[in-house]
Amino acid sequence: MTAAASHTIPVFPSEAFRVRDGVAEGEPISFLDELVMDDVYQLAPGARRLALAYCPDTGAQCLRVAAGSEIGTPGNALYLDCCLTLMGTDGTTLEALVMVEVEGDEAANVLLLPLAQLRPESDYRLVGADRESAPARFGEVAFVSFARGTHITLASGEQVPIEDLKTGDRVLTRDSGPQQIRWIGEMTLRAVGDFAPVLIRAGALFNTRDLLLSPEHRLFIYQRRDEIGAGRAEVLVKVRHLIDGETVYQQDGGFVDYFQLLFDDHQIIYAEGIAAETLLVDSRTRPALPRELAARLGETLPGHEARHHLDYEVQEEMVRRPDAVRRLRRASSAT
Repeated sequence: MTAAASHTIPVFPSEAFRVRDGVAEGEPISFLDELVMDDVYQLAPGARRLALAYCPDTGAQCLRVAAGSEIGTPGNALYLDCCLTLMGTDGTTLEALVMVEVEGDEAANVLLLPLAQLRPESDYRLVGADRESAPARFGEVAFVSFARGTHITLASGEQVPIEDLKTGDRVLTRDSGPQQIRWIGEMTLRAVGDFAPVLIRAGALFNTRDLLLSPEHRLFIYQRRDEIGAGRAEVLVKVRHLIDGETVYQQDGGFVDYFQLLFDDHQIIYAEGIAAETLLVDSRTRPALPRELAARLGETLPGHEARHHLDYEVQEEMVRRPDAVRRLRRASSAT
C-alpha cells in the first residue's frame, strides 16, 4: 500500500455524546484519564456521523488525518485512546472506540467510533474502558472478511464454501495464478454497526449467488467503459459505498461468522464468481491478528502492505449514488 493511501471511518464528534447523569454531567465524551465509570451518556438528537479520512503513519506509530476528511485537520496525528464498554437500559452492552486528534502537543478533537448503533436520547452507562484492547478492535473493523457460506474459486475451478477451506489449499487469484492460503481467520461477531455484513444480491454485479461481506471489503471491477469517471479501467470499490437499500444492503442484527484469508501477498480472488480482495496486513490490521502470527508475518511478509492494488481504490463520492451498482454492472458487461 502506498503511503498516500487513505481510508475513511464514520465517527461522531465528542460533543454529540454527552453525560446526561453522573459525576461529569453535561460533559462530552473524553479520553480515558478523564472518564468516570457509571456516568450515563446520551447521543444528541440529530447527531450525524462524519467521515474521518485517515492514513497510517508507521514511522510515527500513529494515524494521520488525510485530505478530504469531514472532521479534523489534514496532517494532524490521530491516536487510538481506548475502547469503551457501554450498557443500554435493557442490559445489552456495546463497544465504542475513542480517538484523539493531536495538533502539536495539544488535543484538537476527541472522536467516537461506535462499534454498534447508538440510538439518540437513549441512556448508555459507561461500565468499562481500557487501552489494551483498542488496537485489536480497530483492526477488526479494518479486516476484510467473507461470511460463512461464501463460495471461493480454487485453482482447479471448484467452488468451495469458505468454511471448508484449509491452510495450504490453492486458490485462483486474478494477478498471480494459483496461490496457497497461508492462514485462515475465523470470528463470530454481533452483526451490528460497523460489523454488520453487507449483502450483494445474486446477479447485482454478476455474482452467481448472494454475496455477504464485511463493510470494508473491496471489490475489484474491470470497466470496459468508464461509467463512473474513474479515469481508468480497473477500480476497487468498498461494498459499504455501494449500499442502495435494494440490490446491496446491510444486514443489521443477530450474529455473523466471518472468515479472513491470508496469502503471501494481498490478492484478488473470486467469491461467488466476482473479484474481491483478501486480507491486507498493515499497521491497522496487524494488532488484530494472533500474536504469534503477527510476529511471524513481520519476518516473512515485510512487503505485504506494499501491494499495488489499493492504488485502484475509488473515493466514496464517485460511487455514492443511487445508480452506482447498475453503472458498474453495465461498465463491466461484455455487451
